[in-house]
Amino acid sequence: MRHRRRGRQLGRTSPHRKAMLRNMASSLFLTERSELANEIHGNTPRVRRRIVTTIQKAKEVRSIVEKCITLARKVQPCYDEAAALVPDALREDADKQSSAYKDWRSSDQWQEWAAARAPIVNAQRKALQMLGSREAVDILFNDIAPALLEEAPERVSGFTRILKIAKPRLGDNGTQAILEIVGESNNRDTSGSDAPQAPVLEDDTEDTVADDDIADVEVEAEAADDADEQASSEEAEEASEEEADQDEVDEATEEAEEAPAEETAADEAEADTEEESEEDA
Repeated sequence: MRHRRRGRQLGRTSPHRKAMLRNMASSLFLTERSELANEIHGNTPRVRRRIVTTIQKAKEVRSIVEKCITLARKVQPCYDEAAALVPDALREDADKQSSAYKDWRSSDQWQEWAAARAPIVNAQRKALQMLGSREAVDILFNDIAPALLEEAPERVSGFTRILKIAKPRLGDNGTQAILEIVGESNNRDTSGSDAPQAPVLEDDTEDTVADDDIADVEVEAEAADDADEQASSEEAEEASEEEADQDEVDEATEEAEEAPAEETAADEAEADTEEESEEDA
């Protein structure tokens, strides 16, 4: 029985599985490295805050990433508290060999600063146990967590998303997925898509239209409608007059065509009567 043993085995032993998940979580945070660090390591990511893996692995790594981000976000206020306890003379020159630093190091103010820094150190040690990379921990606490806190301070969970990829992986036909950290840096722009966009609701306090302006607009619309109706009636009258004139012209042409035909018929009838009279004589 597997009592209290949650999670997928993923076809690996326990040490292998833990090391794999630790490395995947670290790789997700290391995509936020600087360009210089990427050039040194020779591993520049295509998209920051994103890795591609199978959907089963993504679901297992997600819990580790969420825990690390939660740890880093909770201790962000402690950075400001500790920075306020540092003397002004040491903020610019932090030489540990100077006499000013040694005096501050042996004073009670340093004890207060160390107590303010204690939650940060504790959280960093816990994150280091889960990630196994000091560089990833440094990027998490100094870059990713402050950015997430600034973008959405009300968000307390759901820092990652999993997107299933339709195309399977070559070789074993495994279902692929994208595991990424949510935020403004990787939000998708759907303005150019064919899907209908949701209507934008404007604030009632801004750009409000007065009742007089609405009445003027309605009056102008009614006047425009009346002008259109009048124009359409005039066009209809002109069309009817043109049809009547065309009918008169057609009748005149028909009469002109019938008149020669009647004259020829009368001439032929007279010629026939003259021939009959000559035969009788």
